[in-house]
Amino acid sequence: MSYVVLARKYRPQTFADLTGQEHVSRTLQNAIDSGRVAHAFLFTGARGVGKTSSARILAKALNCEQGPSTEPCNVCHLCREITDGTSTDVFEIDGASNTGVDDVRELRDNSRYLPSHSRYKIYIIDEVHMLSTNAFNALLKILEEPPPHVKFIFATTEPHKVPITILSRCQRFDFKRISLARLMARLREISTVEGINISDSALAMIARKGDGSMRDTLSCFDQVLAFCGSTVADDDVATLVGVVDRRLLAELSAAVFAGDAQETLQGVRRVDAFGYNIRQFTQELIAHFRNLLIIRSVAKPEEILDLAEAELTELRQQAADQQPSDIQRRLTLLVQAESGMAQSSFPRLLLEMALLKMATLQPVLPIQPLIERLRQLEAGLPAAPRLSAAPSSAIAAPATPSRPSPRSRPEEPIAAPAAAAPVAAPGTGGTWERFVEFCRSQNPILGGALEHGSPVQYTQERIEIGFPEGSFHLSSMQDAENLARLRRLAADFAGQETTVSVTVIRSVEQERQPLSLAEKKSREQQERREAIRREVLENPVVTEAIRLLEGEIVEIKEL
Repeated sequence: MSYVVLARKYRPQTFADLTGQEHVSRTLQNAIDSGRVAHAFLFTGARGVGKTSSARILAKALNCEQGPSTEPCNVCHLCREITDGTSTDVFEIDGASNTGVDDVRELRDNSRYLPSHSRYKIYIIDEVHMLSTNAFNALLKILEEPPPHVKFIFATTEPHKVPITILSRCQRFDFKRISLARLMARLREISTVEGINISDSALAMIARKGDGSMRDTLSCFDQVLAFCGSTVADDDVATLVGVVDRRLLAELSAAVFAGDAQETLQGVRRVDAFGYNIRQFTQELIAHFRNLLIIRSVAKPEEILDLAEAELTELRQQAADQQPSDIQRRLTLLVQAESGMAQSSFPRLLLEMALLKMATLQPVLPIQPLIERLRQLEAGLPAAPRLSAAPSSAIAAPATPSRPSPRSRPEEPIAAPAAAAPVAAPGTGGTWERFVEFCRSQNPILGGALEHGSPVQYTQERIEIGFPEGSFHLSSMQDAENLARLRRLAADFAGQETTVSVTVIRSVEQERQPLSLAEKKSREQQERREAIRREVLENPVVTEAIRLLEGEIVEIKEL
């Protein structure tokens, strides 16, 4: 007798046998019990979760000699024919190979005839989304007004591809992915019946490989039994299934949390030596850190994580001493490394760099205690100068200390802004600063250019303005029209005719000439910045904040 694979041998034959789909079983049983069975059903969900099996069970429950009943007897000849696939009144059609409109028209024409010896003629169409548009259109009329002896059961993994006109004529049931615990429990039942000696950790690896699909899980279990026989070792399962050993993930994460760079890189070496795909291992490691983060972030992680009880206990122990913020920062580094592996030729290098950063990551200090401590320091130092005493300042992005002006001499103190050595006018005109301000009010462009000139000579009768050789302002002020405008403004300001001339200041002569207003403003701003910086650096509150946060001041910026 030929061997029957586990997925077929242990296929559910009653609603009670369905694993993880109790919401579907109860609804269908209640519909049968109350006589409210619809004429068309749509079963949707991932592969291998029980859609087609549920369709067969429903067909048996409706056509059973003892029914319609909430559970088929699986003994009468009608139930056995449906189980064996030989019933003349229950048709299982593959939508992928019967996509044409002619196939559906033939189905529609045959559905008008009464069933040969059953209660209902039932059509089960698997992968119904593969039908063509014309085939769907041919189904519409019979779905809207079906004969009383016909039931349709559609199954699909992609319900979004089914036209809305079909969906509106069906009762839709969404099948869920089966949880890891339910898959493990089912595998344990089968291994007990089959006499297989296997550990819970091996069952967890097989169930996790199934990814919520009972059929995929049983197919993987079949492969493991073919390789291992009646005694299954954990290492053999890990090798055969191709999943990363949970112990390796635990050891590597423990080395990261301990800050052991040597052991961390040794873990990567072991991963590479085992022949694991580096990117796949990184994804497993991301899932591992995600589990740790959820365990440290929520009160009931078992309701969120699809893990076995033993795995959950082990993760709880590992995450007990870690802060959620630290785990999250490390998880972010892993995700960034994994996303870069798709375009990189050095996935191992990316993983090693990420793990080294994770191992050397400094823990984040809680901000609230630091703020409270700074407040206490401020309260205990009433005589200390506060940042608000001068114009407000804050710590921001890098600043470069500006170089002193080439004209500044160390032995000469810089004059204050109010006494910036203006050349006083002998008449009623006033100082050079007032003259420039007057010109700016009358002609902003001309006044702006004068700010960059040095008052080589400034009297009521004569004004000589110097500009650096080759500068834009020199060529602008040497223009005949601009010079004429400047002479008129000087006469208006002094109340008499004034001689105005523009001269060239060569580089060797610059240090001997008076500063321009623009240079004075720049000097004043530099002096102000340095004064504020000295105040901030000498403030004990700021000094203590830098010590606590292990930071540094990179720029002082006035607010």
